[in-house]
Amino acid sequence: MLRYLPILEWGRRYDRETLTSDMVAAVIVTIMLIPQSLAYALLAGLPPEMGLYASITPLLAYAVFGTSRTLAVGPVAVVSLMTAAAIGNLGLTDPAAIAQAAIMLALLSGLFLLLMGIFRLGVIANFLSHPVIAGFITASGILIAASQIKHILGIGGGGETLPSILSSLARHLGETNLPTVVIGVATTLFLFAVRQRLKLFLLARGVPAKTADILTKAGPVLAIAASTLAVWALSLDGAGVAIVGTIPQGLPPVTLPPLDPELWLQLAGPAVLISIIGFVESVSVAQTLAAKRRQRILPDQELIGLGAANTAAAFTGGYPVTGGFARSVVNFDAGAATPAAGAFTAVGIAVATLALTPLLFYLPKAVLSATIIVAVLSLVDLSILSRAWRYSFADFLAVAATVVLTLGLGVEIGVSAGVGISVLLFLWRTSRPHIAEVGLVEGTEHFRNILRHKVKTFPEILTIRVDESLYFANTRYLEDYILERVAPAKGLKHVILMCSAVNDIDMSALESLEAIDTRLADMGVALHLSEVKGPVMDKLKRTHFLDMLTGEVFLTQFGAIQALTKTDRQDAA
Repeated sequence: MLRYLPILEWGRRYDRETLTSDMVAAVIVTIMLIPQSLAYALLAGLPPEMGLYASITPLLAYAVFGTSRTLAVGPVAVVSLMTAAAIGNLGLTDPAAIAQAAIMLALLSGLFLLLMGIFRLGVIANFLSHPVIAGFITASGILIAASQIKHILGIGGGGETLPSILSSLARHLGETNLPTVVIGVATTLFLFAVRQRLKLFLLARGVPAKTADILTKAGPVLAIAASTLAVWALSLDGAGVAIVGTIPQGLPPVTLPPLDPELWLQLAGPAVLISIIGFVESVSVAQTLAAKRRQRILPDQELIGLGAANTAAAFTGGYPVTGGFARSVVNFDAGAATPAAGAFTAVGIAVATLALTPLLFYLPKAVLSATIIVAVLSLVDLSILSRAWRYSFADFLAVAATVVLTLGLGVEIGVSAGVGISVLLFLWRTSRPHIAEVGLVEGTEHFRNILRHKVKTFPEILTIRVDESLYFANTRYLEDYILERVAPAKGLKHVILMCSAVNDIDMSALESLEAIDTRLADMGVALHLSEVKGPVMDKLKRTHFLDMLTGEVFLTQFGAIQALTKTDRQDAA
């Protein structure tokens, strides 16, 4: 039960000091989450209340099933963008149908994550390399920021790719609403100033660190309050300023996802992508924060925690959620000690839906867009391109393709292409493994690459070190390399395959080794193996390969050289 209900572990040691830490963190995160919930629902193309609903029961579910002590679950920018893209592909126009599709997307994501967790398939997320994720998040941040400019300008338009968004903005630029621009630009500048300078300003004037942190995180709330009051007092909604309007007051309703198999099939693919992207983002944050406190998380149980959170969102009027980077860091810095901090945050959001929603009627959408822009621009990191270029051209290619395709063709194609390119590049690299001819370093028992070190070689012995596991994609490359190297070598009697870096040999590789052994035997050359790892040796012993091998299997490479040179000297004598 402890594996599936982590709350039973930390709950037994819960005390008053932990309660205080969690409550303080919850207050700070609640202040931050209220405007973000509204803003990210707008980004997803959904009614603002769905953002609030997605910030209540999912947090409670994660508190029960999640293993991270500081992860803050809820709506996030990238998942909201992917939700908007998935629903946009359905061609729906009815707001109720759009909301139902978002609920269905949350359920499918939740079920997929739960299944992955039950069958311990967290390893699937490893197919998304960090450079690809970084490129995708950077491109998504640019897309999100660009998509919100229309609200800052108070114009129409749309689009799911950067070219379509920019062309739409250009076509509608003449519709710009001046009061909306003033509100949007002023709010954006204010939020940037608060994020970058307010905390330092307050600390320099002797304000306690925790108080300064709360006031800094309250910047978006202050912007919402001031702009809402201004629109109401000056009747700016009559001057063309788009407002949020009526937000239903009360706790999240119990909702049932639509029983529409066709809709399920249409949303299944996007749900899988949202689940995997959300899981990777969430686990990356959770592991980073856990390491700072010498704690650990269980990735497979995190799948269950996030699956439960998304399933809870589906049955309470929400949409897909995951762990947010910025909120989790704030939660960590504020001193959250257990997942109960998330549960207390959920209570705070619930209070807001009961008491504050009528006050948000005149909230300008431009302010929510400013909140989104300031939040997502911190995700944009174009330096990943230069770092990848300096380190590895293959990684640069994967990152660049992900960024370009996400911006040019949309989020689903971008991340799918990034995964595909990463897998293809992996197959290409491993299909041409690094193969080194090695020799003995004088005065030692170590063997190194003859092209990099001054080593002793033996004319009758060729030692090849393969720095990769042997499998179907690279066995022909190894076979061609050995035969091309052996063919012109006169006086060669032995080939030693040094297997210190070989972690596995599959059936195709085994057959290739048999072919190499046969071809070498025809040339009068024996094939030997050295430094074969235990698990690999166990597999070889279950076959007839060792019985047919023309040479021997040596424990060490040095031992192989000693034995073979001694044998050759005896033969010569």
